[in-house]
Amino acid sequence: MAAFVRKQPDLLIISSVLLLLTIGVVIVNSASSVLSAQKIGDPYFFAKRQLMWAALGIVMMFVMMRFDYWKLRKYANLTLLICFLALVVVLIPGVGVVRNGSRAWLGVASFGIQPSELAKLGLIVFLADYLDRNQQKIHLFRAGVLIPLGIVVTAIGLIMLEPDLGQSTVIMGTAVIVIFAAGARLLHLGGLASLALPAFGVMVAIAPYRLQRIFAFLNPWSDPLGSGYHIIQSLYALGPGGLLGLGLGHSRQKFLYLPEPQTDFVFAILCEELGFLGGATVLLLFLLLIWRGIRTAITAPDTFGSLLAAGITGMIAVQVVINIGVVTGSIPVTGITLPFISYGGSSLTLMLTGVGILLNISRYAR
Repeated sequence: MAAFVRKQPDLLIISSVLLLLTIGVVIVNSASSVLSAQKIGDPYFFAKRQLMWAALGIVMMFVMMRFDYWKLRKYANLTLLICFLALVVVLIPGVGVVRNGSRAWLGVASFGIQPSELAKLGLIVFLADYLDRNQQKIHLFRAGVLIPLGIVVTAIGLIMLEPDLGQSTVIMGTAVIVIFAAGARLLHLGGLASLALPAFGVMVAIAPYRLQRIFAFLNPWSDPLGSGYHIIQSLYALGPGGLLGLGLGHSRQKFLYLPEPQTDFVFAILCEELGFLGGATVLLLFLLLIWRGIRTAITAPDTFGSLLAAGITGMIAVQVVINIGVVTGSIPVTGITLPFISYGGSSLTLMLTGVGILLNISRYAR
């Protein structure tokens, strides 16, 4: 590793992330102002907390940018163990904090961390290390696919007990991207996918609210005040935005029509206020970030760094696709935030920590 030459980090990654963060703080301030004023008495409550978490995340990003990424290998198994312990502890009644029907938080009062967010990053580090060490066996079904995916599915099983289908989907999608990037055979991945689809169907069927979300996705106007409410209100925000939007701060849907407008559906408020051009700008920034992330993965000096970059970039891409898909009514509703834009403490901080690792890898890219 000493032969690696450290260069400047990818400035396009830094620029796109900082721009997305800035847009996020501004739009969270606007989207949450009515909600926080009525329920908390401070119209800037969520914006101030978002700014605080963004500052902490930026510090973590620059710390990890200077922390040589291959040193993470020493902590891969320990990090995985901590992730599993946190996923178990959060399920204990009286310890895990229940929010929006999911026991997914550890913390005190309004300050908390989601173990599932930690697991996303921890599993990426573990998979990159494991698949690098087993490069010669990647074409084998058991060592190349079954063992790493088995560990991922175990973590997903714990997350589903919270329950949290959205985070589980992101983790599975990210894991498949890393395993595919490592060179696993498509036949093996396809075979497991054919088994996973029926299991996914069972998970949806045994939870009535998930089944309702499927029906609402197919026809939200069949239950406009119930399961279809979120999608309809999101579309009511997107439509009036037009090309240039209603103007920053002039959203109508944030007046308690669209539930939690600062989190999962913040992109709808953004498009309502800033229009198609504002939404397109955000998507272009994400495309720039993902492109540079893929380039970093391709030009990384070693397999571990390449898989690590692929996993972090894949995690961001999967989350963006799911969130935008939900907001536009393209996929059923699931609770996934938009990276760097949506309000959230642990999700924002850990996402920026991941970007810091990506930036560190870019410093050694060929």
